[in-house]
Amino acid sequence: MDLRDNIWIAIAFIVFYSGIGQSTGFSEELQYLDQKGLDPISYVVNKTKEYDMVILGEDHAIKNNLDFVTQLIPQLYEAGVYTLGMEFGAYEKQATLDSLVTGKTYDEQVARDMMYFYNVGWAYREYMDIYKTVWKFNTNLSPDQRKFRILNISYQYDWSEFEGTPTPENMSNVFYKGTPNKFRTEVITKEIVSKEDKIVLLVGTPHAYTKYKQASLAANQDDFCHYDDGSLGNRLYQQYPSKVFSIFLHGPFYNKPNKAPFLLSPANGNIEALIEKRDNIPVGFDLQDTPLGKLRDDSNYATCYPDFTLDKLFDGYIFLVPFKNMEPCTIDQDFFKNKDWINTKLQLPDPHWHGEVDNLDEYWKQIKGYADVKSRYRVLLNKQ
Repeated sequence: MDLRDNIWIAIAFIVFYSGIGQSTGFSEELQYLDQKGLDPISYVVNKTKEYDMVILGEDHAIKNNLDFVTQLIPQLYEAGVYTLGMEFGAYEKQATLDSLVTGKTYDEQVARDMMYFYNVGWAYREYMDIYKTVWKFNTNLSPDQRKFRILNISYQYDWSEFEGTPTPENMSNVFYKGTPNKFRTEVITKEIVSKEDKIVLLVGTPHAYTKYKQASLAANQDDFCHYDDGSLGNRLYQQYPSKVFSIFLHGPFYNKPNKAPFLLSPANGNIEALIEKRDNIPVGFDLQDTPLGKLRDDSNYATCYPDFTLDKLFDGYIFLVPFKNMEPCTIDQDFFKNKDWINTKLQLPDPHWHGEVDNLDEYWKQIKGYADVKSRYRVLLNKQ
């Protein structure tokens, strides 16, 4: 074997090991993003051209998500989408909201009062700032142009008679107009589908599933699994399968019960890992029939689903920032202006989750604690 043979062997080894490095470095996924990925705003707008209802699933109180939604509004309007549907808002106040975002002046206290009416603890300014953004946008339209609208898709629940334990009787008293997702589906059908209109919806992640059915333990089922298909997205997809597209806004996944840590990064951390290779440039991309959709995930979503992959969860994905750059929503310090604690306490939402709260100072601690993203995501940030 002469020197030339040794050189060719060395080259072969370099090529071989380079190939290994590429195969473990998300080469296929990165190539897909380079070729098919879009900036997040364009991604959503393009989906509204194909689907009448585009659902954005968010982890709540993340400022980056709300800022993104406000930036979407002018582009949605240009694309012929005139309505943003929001989970956080009571349909009883729809006329008031319509007047607020189309009026000559903007009243922040009206916005604050509407949010308090729906949820006495939702003191996160960016949700209310969406109202102001729409108002500003509408003021620049000519009188004969259609105004952009925010649609409240929920109603005011009644927690005043809740007796401490979730039972069918207790919950039917709280949700006296029907389950929230049933009600939301009815509102969207009435306000959007029946008018052959389009909408982008901002809801919590558990309400955004369309094809995915959340599984839980069921002792009497042969596979010990029960599959819930009652989310808002599930219901819309069952009724209008060709009209609905679900998009996940990058956020944490819960781990399986009794496993640590309690929060996981999607796709076993691989979404953040591969997009970091693109300098964390914001991007929107499909999950169905794509290399990214085939990324494995072992979070709680995989319960009862062997070999679970991201494409089983959502249709699309938007990455705005990594966890380390996520910002909390701003606390509205005037949220309880002119509100008394007695009436507030009667309507504290989800008391079976949050426990007894004796005064407004204690409640403020809970509200601010939820918005503390660094603390909320600490198990994710500690790995970075």
